[in-house]
Amino acid sequence: MSMKSVSFSFHLLLLLLLVMHGDGSGTEEMADDLISKGNSVLRLHSMDHDRQTEDDGTTVQSRVDPLSHMDHMDLSVMVFFTLKDLKVGNSMPIYFRKKDSSKSPRFLPRQEADSIAFSLKELPNLLRLFSFSRDSPQAKAMEATLRECESQAIKGETKFCATSLESMLEFASSIFGSNTRFKTLATEHLTKSSTLFQNYTVLTTPEEIPAPMMVACHTVPYPYAVLYCHSQVTENRVFKVSLGGENGDKATAVAVCHKDTTQWNRNHVSFRVLGIEPGTPGVCHFFPADNF
Repeated sequence: MSMKSVSFSFHLLLLLLLVMHGDGSGTEEMADDLISKGNSVLRLHSMDHDRQTEDDGTTVQSRVDPLSHMDHMDLSVMVFFTLKDLKVGNSMPIYFRKKDSSKSPRFLPRQEADSIAFSLKELPNLLRLFSFSRDSPQAKAMEATLRECESQAIKGETKFCATSLESMLEFASSIFGSNTRFKTLATEHLTKSSTLFQNYTVLTTPEEIPAPMMVACHTVPYPYAVLYCHSQVTENRVFKVSLGGENGDKATAVAVCHKDTTQWNRNHVSFRVLGIEPGTPGVCHFFPADNF
C-alpha cells in the first residue's frame, strides 16, 4: 500500500499509566511488543475538532429523546461529563466511536520516519512527496497537524509529536523515568453492537486506577501515524466504569477526570457540552474502544 493511499484518522488517545514498581525494558523491545499485539494504531473520535458526518459521509442522528434540544450539536463530542455524574444509577448520553483499525494509518519504521522532514516550513516539499495538491483536504489536514505540533505548550504541559512508535515510547519514558514500567488501559465493549450513540447507565461503583503520572498520545491526521503526546503536572483521576446501554449494550469504559482546567482554551468543546466555565474542576471524558 502506498503512503498516499493510507486513510486519515481521527485522534486516538493512548493512555500510559505509571506503575510504581518494576524495571523498564528498552523502547525498541516495547515497540516490537506493541506492534506484535496489533496495538500499533488505534482510533478515537476527535475531542479537538467538530465533525458533522461519519467517514462514509453519512450524518450521525440522535435517537435519544432527552437530547432533542441538542440535535444541532455534533454528537461525536458527547463523551464529556463531570465527576459528580460518576455514580451508580446515573445515566448519561455517550458517543462511542467504533472504527476498523485496519484502515488506520500505520507507523513507519523509525529509520524511515526520521528520514522524512516533519516541519511546517517543509510543507510544500511534503505535499509533493505525497502527491497532494495544495488545496486538497489532505494538504489542509497536514498543515493543521504541523501547526498543532509546533504550537506552544500550555502552562504546566510537556508536549511532543512522535512520528514513530519508538519515539513515542521514549517520550513516555522521559516523563515517567527510564526505569519505570507503565501499563495501558482500554475500554472494552462486552457486547457487539453498531449503535454509536445512546444513553448509558453506571452499573457499579467506578473503580479508580492509581495514576500518579499520565501521558496521553493522540493520533493526528497525516499520511502515516503521527502521535501528539502530552503530559501535564496537574492532577488527573482515572476510572474504569461499568456501563449499560439502553439497548442492552454493556461496556467497561476508561474515563479520565481533569481536576484543573484553568489553562484550557475558553472555546474547548467540553465547556460547551457541559455548559460550564473554564476552571471548573472535575471535567471528565470517556475513551472509545480500541484505544489505550
